[in-house]
Amino acid sequence: MNEIQELKDRRDQLLSEAERMRAEMLPLEAVLESEEPIEPDRKRELRDKHNELKRNFDSRNHNAELLDRKISRRENLANCDSLMADYVQALDNWTADEQELNEKRLSLSTRLAQIQQQAVEDMAKARQAETDAATAYAQAVAWGDTEGEETANADAQKAAKDLTAAAEHNRRQTLMMTALEQELVTVDKYIAEAQEKHKGIERIALWLSQTVLEEKWNEAARALFDVGGKLWANYRLLGLDQVNLMKLAVPEEGENFGKWTWQELSDRARKYAAKDLFQLNELPISQQPEQMSELVQREDVHNEHATTEQRDLV
Repeated sequence: MNEIQELKDRRDQLLSEAERMRAEMLPLEAVLESEEPIEPDRKRELRDKHNELKRNFDSRNHNAELLDRKISRRENLANCDSLMADYVQALDNWTADEQELNEKRLSLSTRLAQIQQQAVEDMAKARQAETDAATAYAQAVAWGDTEGEETANADAQKAAKDLTAAAEHNRRQTLMMTALEQELVTVDKYIAEAQEKHKGIERIALWLSQTVLEEKWNEAARALFDVGGKLWANYRLLGLDQVNLMKLAVPEEGENFGKWTWQELSDRARKYAAKDLFQLNELPISQQPEQMSELVQREDVHNEHATTEQRDLV
């Protein structure tokens, strides 16, 4: 039976026990809440029994909840690759949806701006034509130009009709602009929803990533302390102190919120005799030449800076 199933069985057992205790509490609560008189000693006995059941009930529910979190964490770790692949795919899909919606929004905004501008220009042109006809009519009357007066009057009548038509056209354009603005509101709502979905999935993916990274951290810490235990044993066998290692403290992440300290090194060191420390091939692979070269270069630069600072002080 795998570990996760064992945890599930233990959780189910705790929930079953909690349910049984809840069933025992109900008749006690009914008696205690009843208006029927109860002798003080009897009432105290019932209340004590109810309180004990309540404590055990709460304790089992709490422990079941802790187990449930542990189960969820371990299932996520077991299926982390497929889960993360699904999250990444979902994020890509929502990003594509948002991009498509933004393109629609740009198209709507462009068309709305065009109609608004055209409506303003059409009305301005119609009003200007009517003004020009009225001006020409007044000038013809002033100069006694009968023929010009007739022409201007005809132009004025035509301009009035054109203005009426422009006003009707503007009304229809206003309806279209209102519809476009409403559609923009709808698209903006969808964009906000897409962003919210993306953000939510991203956060879930980050929680999964954190869980995996915590386990990797713990694995790396254990590997560090495996080597540290041998080093501590080596110091002990040589009669050297372990002052630097006694400063070591590494936090444990994930299910447990403790830390590894020098005591862990000391405990591990007790397992090793001198012959156990002679297996050098079990130690981590040494750094590659290029890595060593970089370390040497950094050390040379550090020494050079230190020398320069000393000269400056002199």
